[in-house]
Amino acid sequence: MAVVDARVMRTVLEHLWDQYPSDCRHWFNDIEAIDIDSGTIRFLIQEPVQLRYLQRHCTNQFTEATQAATGRLLGIEFINSEELVNREPEHIVTGTAIRTEHDGEMLLSPDYTFESFVVGPDNRLAHAAASAVAQQPGRAYNPFFVHGGVGLGKTHLLQAICQESMRNTPNMQIYYTSCNGFMNQFLEAVQDGEMSSFRNRFRNYDLLVVDDIHDLSKRDTSQEEFFHTFNTLYQGGRQVVLSSDAPPNEIPDLEERLTSRFGCGLVANIERPCYETRVAIVKSKAALRSLTLPDDVAGYIAARIDTNIREIEGAITKIQTMAMLDGVDIDLALTKKSVGNQIKLNGPAQLTIQDILDTVSGFYGLKLTDLLSKRRHKSVSLPRQIGMYLARKHTRFSLGEIGGYFGGRDHTTVMHAVRSIDGRRTGDNHLDQDIAQLESVLLED
Repeated sequence: MAVVDARVMRTVLEHLWDQYPSDCRHWFNDIEAIDIDSGTIRFLIQEPVQLRYLQRHCTNQFTEATQAATGRLLGIEFINSEELVNREPEHIVTGTAIRTEHDGEMLLSPDYTFESFVVGPDNRLAHAAASAVAQQPGRAYNPFFVHGGVGLGKTHLLQAICQESMRNTPNMQIYYTSCNGFMNQFLEAVQDGEMSSFRNRFRNYDLLVVDDIHDLSKRDTSQEEFFHTFNTLYQGGRQVVLSSDAPPNEIPDLEERLTSRFGCGLVANIERPCYETRVAIVKSKAALRSLTLPDDVAGYIAARIDTNIREIEGAITKIQTMAMLDGVDIDLALTKKSVGNQIKLNGPAQLTIQDILDTVSGFYGLKLTDLLSKRRHKSVSLPRQIGMYLARKHTRFSLGEIGGYFGGRDHTTVMHAVRSIDGRRTGDNHLDQDIAQLESVLLED
């Protein structure tokens, strides 16, 4: 058995960041290379969720990096501190909350913690409730039901609850699954005649977390089984956490008794994040990859991608990859090249709100972040009102949707801007000429 030189770990990390930047995370710097024994190098990871992430997703990458760093044909093994003490190469992680022997279990992501969740006015209640549930499972809000559109952070909160609960109560029995995972296991148990085992398992968790519970819709038999599972856990003071794309009373073909029970705790909505929150999300997602984005880059991404956080993550990955391939720093020009045409808004094909934002900000010499900010100085507020006016006149978006694109403002703000600019055009030749020039740029073939 040989001790690993610290330089080897540095070289491994350099190789990973160079070859697999989208897989790397800032916490990789906490990984320790412990020793080499029987042709295998062992890496120590303290956090159980990080350990499983590496075991499931990064084995091949670390193997390649290790062999490149050492020049030897070595295997790798990720271990926790308990394995380090026991020196058992096939030791299974114990003392953690997530059971791993069932196919329906979903893998937790180390990225989805409360620390990395960006709180804004559109998700504040859901975040506060989720944090309270993790601190006092079964006592704070039970059940806790969170709903919202695709890619707005529901799964992030559910996984954060699991991870925080694991840290607070290491021996707590937690199960995190999708609704389809629950139903598949239920059907397999019926087919195999193992319903007693299935019920004993699911009705004895301390914390049951089910993603996409709306998939129970029209599944009468599964609804019956989940109803009894829910009742057993709830009556026993165990915590139930559910997510859906709609509130309980809007899930189609869901039994009334389930609708009633899902809504008897706390129901929290996550709405589409406003511009300022999206900027913070962009920076947070970049920081997970040890990237520091210029403000204009973060602002451009936040303005361009306004509905789905997963698309923001995809954009950051693409920008990072292009910067690495071109050997350049990340700037606004590279960002526009990477994602400028990636997201198409739902306006007319020839003109989008992003076209209007870019044209107005360029015409008045403003940063996009200023145009979408809360600043009320005339040098910013007038171009902003003109942008709203043009968006209302030349796209099919509603007042509320336009307000969302212009920094998360409400429909009354847009209505006021449209009326103000429309009224001023007749008596202000300079303003009228500006708008005519902007329209000629926007509408030219």
